Amino acid sequence: MSAHAEALHGGDHHGPPPANQSSRIAPTILGMFLFIGTEAMLFGSFFAAYFFVRVVNPDAPSTWPPAPNEFPQFVAGINTAILVTSSFTMHWALQSIKRNNRRGLQAGLLLTILMGTAFLLTQFIEYAHIGFNTSDGAFASVFFGLTGLHGAHVLVGLLLLTFAANRAFRGHYSPEHHHGVELPGIYWHFVDVMWIVVYVTVYLI
Repeated sequence: MSAHAEALHGGDHHGPPPANQSSRIAPTILGMFLFIGTEAMLFGSFFAAYFFVRVVNPDAPSTWPPAPNEFPQFVAGINTAILVTSSFTMHWALQSIKRNNRRGLQAGLLLTILMGTAFLLTQFIEYAHIGFNTSDGAFASVFFGLTGLHGAHVLVGLLLLTFAANRAFRGHYSPEHHHGVELPGIYWHFVDVMWIVVYVTVYLI
């Protein structure tokens, strides 16, 4: 076959040509960032509702939450430390597989899952002893709505990390192919950063 005919028929290549990648970021990573952007807007709507309730409250910001209710700042602070630490173990897991350290990958994922689970359990205990519920005014509704929304994201992150850990123990990752760890890691870091914003906004300000 002539060179012209090979060029015309694509040589030995069958099927459509490979997709053009105009960005240096892998499509899967870019997709995760776009998804996180939509999640950030979702949280933004809940923050808007929270600040609206605070603005219309005649006693805010001198007394918030409205008396006699109190937010457990100490417990929330411990939970914040737990979740921030889990970001470091997640980073350790990703860096381990990039260096082909499978034991480090497995240990990092397990520690992250354990700390994420501890965060959720602590939050459930906080809900059980906080002294008010969603029927106790608008402030309670936005409090449970905002912290509950974040808790739901933590749960989703734990499911993703559990799936990644299961694959890690089956030897599915390598320094060249580790998107199955990197994508849940990006999501987990987003969850951690969002909790810091929630903690500062709700419990400290």
